[in-house]
Amino acid sequence: MSYTDDAVLAKLSALNETQESIVTVAQWVMFHRRHADRTGQLWLQRLKDSSSNKRLNLIYLANEVAQQSKARRKDEFLKAFSPVIAEATASAYKGATNEVQQKLRRVVEVWRQRQIFETPIQDSVESRIDELDKTRSSGGKRMGGSIFTSSTASSAVPNELAPLVEPQQTISQLVLSTKTSLNAANQEYDRVNDPSVPTPSAPVHAARLNGLLKVLANAEGAVAESIKARNVLIDGLEKILGANRDALAAEESQLMELRTRRQRTDAKRNEVEDSIMRGFAPNSNPGTPAIPDGSPGTSHSPVTPAPEPDRPEVEALTPPGYPHAQQTEPVSDFDLNAANGAHNSAHTMAAPQNAPLAAAGSDLLASLSAPYGRPASGASNSAKKRKFGTATDFPDLGDDAMEGLDADVADILWKDNKNGH
Repeated sequence: MSYTDDAVLAKLSALNETQESIVTVAQWVMFHRRHADRTGQLWLQRLKDSSSNKRLNLIYLANEVAQQSKARRKDEFLKAFSPVIAEATASAYKGATNEVQQKLRRVVEVWRQRQIFETPIQDSVESRIDELDKTRSSGGKRMGGSIFTSSTASSAVPNELAPLVEPQQTISQLVLSTKTSLNAANQEYDRVNDPSVPTPSAPVHAARLNGLLKVLANAEGAVAESIKARNVLIDGLEKILGANRDALAAEESQLMELRTRRQRTDAKRNEVEDSIMRGFAPNSNPGTPAIPDGSPGTSHSPVTPAPEPDRPEVEALTPPGYPHAQQTEPVSDFDLNAANGAHNSAHTMAAPQNAPLAAAGSDLLASLSAPYGRPASGASNSAKKRKFGTATDFPDLGDDAMEGLDADVADILWKDNKNGH
C-alpha cells in the first residue's frame, strides 16, 4: 500500500490494543519514515478524534515507533513526535479513567528511564500530566504525588527564581504547539503553491486558500504567544541579572576592603613581632625580653626569677677557741740539791697574770692547761725532770691557782698528780 493520508488514517483507525496489531502498524509507519512529519500530524489528529481507549492504543504505537527508531538510530520519527508528544499525551490523559491514566504514566516513565526523548521534551510531558492532576475536580493530585518525581531529589526552587518558573513552563508548552502549527502552515503553504501541481478549479482553489489562511493564522497566533511569553521571561531574567550585578559589585567592594584590612593587620603583626625580637638582649633567653632599666618586663612571660639572697651566717656548732695565754718566762732548772728542799719562789714557775679562766666543763680544763708551758731545755741539754715525792712536794702555785675551781675538779687534779709519780 502506497503512502497517502487516507492510508495512514486507515491504518491508525484499524489499530487495536494487541501487541501484534501495534507492531504491524509500527513497521508499516517506519517503512515510510521519509513521511515522518506528515505521519506525526495525522497521528495527532486521529488521537484527538478518538475515544479514551483508542488514544491509549495510539500512545502505545508512538512508543513502539519511538523506541525502535532510538534503537536503530533513526531520528526521523523522534523529530516528528517531539513537537506533538506532550500535547498528545495530555489529550490522552485528560478525561481518561484511573486505569488508563496509570498505563499512560507507565509509558511516560519508560521514556524517561530509556531517555527516548530529550530532557526538555520529557519534562514538558510530565509537567502537562501533573497540571491535569492538580486541576482535577475529584480531589486534585493523587496521594503519593507524581511517579516522575524522585524521592531523593527535591524540586524546590529558590525564591529568587520563583518568578521565572511560570514563564518558563509557559514557553515549554508553547514551543511544542508553535512548532506543530508552524510545520503545518509551512507544509500547507508549500502544497497549495506547488508549481508542479496543476491549478484546480476556482471554487476548489478558493477553498484551499481559505484553509491555508486559517492554518497560517493559527501558526501566527502561536508564534505571537511564544514571543509574548519569552518577553516576560526575559524581563524576569533581566531583573534577576540586574540584582545579581548589583550584588556582585557590592561583594567585590567588600572583598577589596577585607583584603586591605588583612594586609594592614599582617603588617602590624610583623611590626609587633619585630619589636619583640629587637627587645631581646644578645645571648639572652628569648622568653625574657629586656627593658631599658635591666629588669624583666612585667608584661612578658616567662619572667626570669630574681637573684637569690645571700645565705645567712650560721653559728658554728663548736665554741670558738680561747686565745693562748701570753708566753711565760721559762722555768729555770730546779736544783734538787737545794737545802732542805725549800721552795724558792724565785725558781718556781711564775703564774700567768693574764690567763683567762673558764666557767666550767672542758673549757675550764683547757684554760688550766694552757698557762703551764713546758720548760725549755738549756744549752747544755741538761734539763731535768722535777719529781715530787710526797704531797708536800707539790709546788706552791700560789693562793690564786686553785681559786674559783670546783671542789670535785680540784680533787681530780690532786689524784692525777699522785698517780703520775
